[in-house]
Amino acid sequence: MKVHVLDADMHFPPVNVAGEHGLLAVGGDLSSARLLAAYEHGAFPWFMDEDPILWWAPPERAVLPVLELKVSKSMRNELNRKRYRITLDRAFEEVVRGCQHAPRDGEGTWITDDIVQAYVNLHDLGLAHSVEAWDGDNLVGGLYGVSLGRMFFGESMFSTATNASKVAFVHLVRWLALKGFGPVDCQIMNPHLASLGATLWTREDFQTQLTHFLHAGPTLKGPWTAFESELHG
Repeated sequence: MKVHVLDADMHFPPVNVAGEHGLLAVGGDLSSARLLAAYEHGAFPWFMDEDPILWWAPPERAVLPVLELKVSKSMRNELNRKRYRITLDRAFEEVVRGCQHAPRDGEGTWITDDIVQAYVNLHDLGLAHSVEAWDGDNLVGGLYGVSLGRMFFGESMFSTATNASKVAFVHLVRWLALKGFGPVDCQIMNPHLASLGATLWTREDFQTQLTHFLHAGPTLKGPWTAFESELHG
């Protein structure tokens, strides 16, 4: 398979030319402009520290429509306990670092120091956001991602306390629904996401919804901290 090598003009090839497993392009950089071009195109970066920068548009995408969130009985009980305080954009880099250092069954992490800095840069532009779960003054879980138009592209979650990341995620998805967002892009399916209602969409279906929701409303640019009062569990 011939792999497209990115150059300075930010151009990504059509997603339908991606390889069997979804590899779309290689190279380029992690500048904010490049990352935003990738998300708008339907691609995302995913690579290990020893690899070149790899860009993916998989044939099947893990997606959670915000109105199809599954909240199990045990999770409802967890939410009713209100043992975690949920905030928005109060500890972005700490959340990304928490995801970076989360256990991965002996595997390495794709959240390299370069990735951390790249998303901190997006956060500084008001386009990357975090949701935090606190136990007292201790950050015990959270997630981060990128928001454009009415799309939220989830990147990673971490938890050091029972259900902390799930509680943060439920609060986020319910708030996104309140704001008229489309599906949450979860990228790669795993049992954790499936338990919350994520399903696999074809690349074509994802691209159709992406195009629609990128233009369904203005990007909520800037810190989301001001919206904390709208969160509900």
